[in-house]
Amino acid sequence: MGQNEVTYKECSWITCIADDASFIRVFIMNHSMRLVMFNEFCPLKLLQVADTRFASVVIMLKRLKLIKRCLQVMAISEQWASYREDDVGKAQKVKEMILSDLWWDKVDYILEFTAPIYDMIRVADTEKPCLHLVYEMWDSMIEKVKVAIYRHEGLEDDKYSSFWSVVYDILIDRWTKNCTPLHCLTHSLNPRYYSTEWLLENSKRIPPHRDHEISMERSKCLDRFFEDVNELNVVKSECAAFSGGRFPPPAVLTDRWVLQPLRNWSTYKFIHSLKRNKMTPARAEDLVYVHSNLRLLSRHNVEYINRDTKMWDIAGDS
Repeated sequence: MGQNEVTYKECSWITCIADDASFIRVFIMNHSMRLVMFNEFCPLKLLQVADTRFASVVIMLKRLKLIKRCLQVMAISEQWASYREDDVGKAQKVKEMILSDLWWDKVDYILEFTAPIYDMIRVADTEKPCLHLVYEMWDSMIEKVKVAIYRHEGLEDDKYSSFWSVVYDILIDRWTKNCTPLHCLTHSLNPRYYSTEWLLENSKRIPPHRDHEISMERSKCLDRFFEDVNELNVVKSECAAFSGGRFPPPAVLTDRWVLQPLRNWSTYKFIHSLKRNKMTPARAEDLVYVHSNLRLLSRHNVEYINRDTKMWDIAGDS
């Protein structure tokens, strides 16, 4: 069986639950009388989130979970049973899903094992410097996802879970695609990861300088750093000021690399706004790519270096 077939077999149920949730929302929103009933029983609104928005399925499921009791009271009410003007078959299907404990258990499970992923991305989707936190956040997130899945399946840590294996491969593929030597370097420069308090939180943790992968990637990043002639001249002067060592002290590198925010999500939000939300995912990704690279290229222009325009992106897209 191919990898795609295995992934589909293990994860297709998540798509089914997401489709069911969308079916419930569309049925209520597209039938005026059902919407009137919903508004009578629930003070909150059903959220309609475009697929290209951040974590659209998770946000939709969170809202359904929040209004679960209101939906169930509405489904067993006399108003719901007595109204026969719309599609009765669809109304019965919606009622069965709303009242199904098994269906809600699956919703809870999805929200449980995706919560660490959602929380990690939310932390990265800010204007504050967090590049030095990404490596550790990914490690912690993967461990939390595993704990949630194994707890739900009732397995010990050393047992095999086919679902976790597929989820793990997906997460590692994404991390491999996005991880750069800079993440490892900034991680190794963070004093927090050398502290006794942090190391004792988990017996599997080791300081960055003893981690072979981090050390190798950090060396790659430093090699690239010294390949740039302009940066090399700066580093030489800094090294001369600090007893002539080959590398500048960690504080200097920290100022250069650690204090950098991750702005990709913020750029995406700037391009794909609530008012401009009908773009396809491919078009939105192309615009994010062009926008980010134009901003980087502009820093080499004479106007950017010598004029007031050099301050235009100091606060990000906002």
